[in-house]
Amino acid sequence: MPIATVNPATGETLKTFDPLGPREIEDRLAAARDAFESHRSTPMARRQELLRAAADLLEGEQNDIARTMTLEMGKPLAAARAEVAKCVKAMRWYAQHAPDLLADEHPAQEDVTDSGAVRATVRYRPLGPVVAVMPWNFPLWQVTRFAAPALMAGNVGILKHASNVPQTALYIEDLFRRAGYPGGCFQTLLIGAADVAALLRDPRVAAATLTGSEGAGRSVASIAGDVVKKTVLELGGSDPYLVMPSADVVRAAATAVTARTQNNGQSCIAAKRFIVHEDVYDDFTRRFVRAMGGLAVGDPMQEGTDVGPLATEQVRRDVEELVDDARRGGATVLTGGSRPEQDGPGWFYQPTVLADVTGRMRIHREEAFGPVAVVYRVGSLDEALERANDTPFGLSSNVWTRDRAEQERCVRDLRAGGVFLNGMTASHPGLPFGGVKRSGYGRELAGHGIREFCNITTVWYGPED
Repeated sequence: MPIATVNPATGETLKTFDPLGPREIEDRLAAARDAFESHRSTPMARRQELLRAAADLLEGEQNDIARTMTLEMGKPLAAARAEVAKCVKAMRWYAQHAPDLLADEHPAQEDVTDSGAVRATVRYRPLGPVVAVMPWNFPLWQVTRFAAPALMAGNVGILKHASNVPQTALYIEDLFRRAGYPGGCFQTLLIGAADVAALLRDPRVAAATLTGSEGAGRSVASIAGDVVKKTVLELGGSDPYLVMPSADVVRAAATAVTARTQNNGQSCIAAKRFIVHEDVYDDFTRRFVRAMGGLAVGDPMQEGTDVGPLATEQVRRDVEELVDDARRGGATVLTGGSRPEQDGPGWFYQPTVLADVTGRMRIHREEAFGPVAVVYRVGSLDEALERANDTPFGLSSNVWTRDRAEQERCVRDLRAGGVFLNGMTASHPGLPFGGVKRSGYGRELAGHGIREFCNITTVWYGPED
């Protein structure tokens, strides 16, 4: 796959890059090893200074890097600016909280006395160079939510970014360099997917994290497992969005539009399956369909655009195939279901709502990575939960109900890494993020994320006399 910036709004190739060769990759791995030996001993106060400096630089360059992201993968410019601001927030959050999150733990003396210890301590020590295989859909945020905690913990990062966002990838390396991080602390490797296996097997690499497709996750986990290295995987999602009779239907329908079309619908945590109780189904669906059909699809550089192009021609083809399969199986297209009428260059697709979807249709089981929603009518909470859990994925979920008993039931019974009540799923630096089932394992963000790539070390002190 070529490493190039291709504008998804026009199909034009804007810039190409030569992938790194074996000698260059070797030099980068040696630099990462040497950088780790220094960075792991860097005082916490200095790590805080460095990450805050990166946040300040990024904040000052918000408009420029936002335009780069929009050019490379097509998200609306306003969404790109919001992504930059979120990264700044995460960097500052980890700079502030890392000392407490990584502080030594001291078990109570009475809990360890029978081990023969005078005292004991638990310490969080860094593992080493961590390879991050990252996707194009949030090209700055996905990397930041790995890099900020990893660097604060004393690890160093090696980024293999998606091949269609090379300029964003190179910018991130340069950002950390200009912030004052020593060479080798964070490096971008412009390489193809075929080079990842050797990278993971290299003894200088301590661990890996991947956000991406289920297939890519299986590959990375298999290779890392073969050489016994820690991995964190954040894979696909087909998040349910439950709406029960007690819900604020007006707000639920309005939020549903954002939940489905954020990032042009290309988000693993986007709500994709809207499971609505029959008492409010007609009202919710009418509002939802009208709002989805009224979204402005067009040039992502224009401020009034709600939905830009899909990131690649293949992504649009995949979405079209899912919708066409559902239509052939008897699904009803309530709005959208095709490319824009005035289809020209670029990979645009209309916001779409499908009804009458059955288990025989691919879209019932597969993730739709574009602005396509499926609405289901259910007659009870039991049926809603059964439908919600009828998926191989388990990333997050959304529940709209004012009934406290229903809320608790959903928290107990939804098989997902998150349950968002009367709101839409979102990631936040202070909350752990990740899934179950085929959505992956491990957690990013919060204290759980920063400790994923730490050697959790027991320090046992015996009597000295």
